[in-house]
Amino acid sequence: MGTAARAFQVDDRPQRVLRTVALLERRGYALSAGRLGTLCLGGPVSGEDVLAAAAIRPELRLAEGLVLTVATAPRAPWIAERARRHRREAPAYLDSALGFARLLVALCPFVLGIAIAGSLASGGFVETDDVDLNLIVEDGHRHLAYCALNALGLLHALRHRRKPVDGLTRRPLAPRLLTANLILERRQCFPLPRQDEQMAFELLASQPCFGTPLWRRVVGANPGLRRHFPQLEGWAAAEGFPAPRRAPGWLFPAMLDGPARGLGSAAWRWMQWTRRHDPEALERVAYVRQTMRPYTLFDAWAGQ
Repeated sequence: MGTAARAFQVDDRPQRVLRTVALLERRGYALSAGRLGTLCLGGPVSGEDVLAAAAIRPELRLAEGLVLTVATAPRAPWIAERARRHRREAPAYLDSALGFARLLVALCPFVLGIAIAGSLASGGFVETDDVDLNLIVEDGHRHLAYCALNALGLLHALRHRRKPVDGLTRRPLAPRLLTANLILERRQCFPLPRQDEQMAFELLASQPCFGTPLWRRVVGANPGLRRHFPQLEGWAAAEGFPAPRRAPGWLFPAMLDGPARGLGSAAWRWMQWTRRHDPEALERVAYVRQTMRPYTLFDAWAGQ
């Protein structure tokens, strides 16, 4: 038995299922017994094991074909509806996101890896959502990457002005469509300061589409991630798209990252100001930033 598997005992499957359900619910979604089993904390278990855990653990319920905690069970119809809508609404946005990723890679040679994350990757995407991207970039280019992604994202979103929005995606001129969930510099990856179950699941639930070998190296260099989710051993099997013809790197020296930080922080503060009357949106932003620390940008402005 490998090191990752020994991190959990053979008879602790009900507890592992419960912890996995709780982790998913903190991210706003739930899964069927079979799908939950494949993503179970500590390694895959069968759908039958998940159903047995739901019968044993008083904290768990089955509703709408999903495994949830008692507290979340009343929201099962809403979560199930999101999953149904995902199958109908996600494909067009996935194609759009991949096209945007290719453009970002071509224009920004400091971008080394891109993965689709958030609801579009996890299976609960609806049209009011934005599309989250995780990035790995050259050292000294995090804020430049943030500004480039948002500037290009705004231009991209102008083509989707009729897109439905909610409190998180509503913006002047064009909706918030593509956004940075996590931006890591290369030096932050080897090793990752955080190798907890939240960070491990963030990678497991994402879908690399560029720089896949680098994403695999990150997982290989951080064994703590695999202790939580041994499934990461076979993660990112698809290679993603090849590097297109790229702009020359000398156009983007690291010295530009300082001005980009000032510009990005001003834009961040303004966006939070526009949400000041939407407690639900502010709460969601605060949660996402909490799960991403210490990698969040503009952390001094969190909650403002």
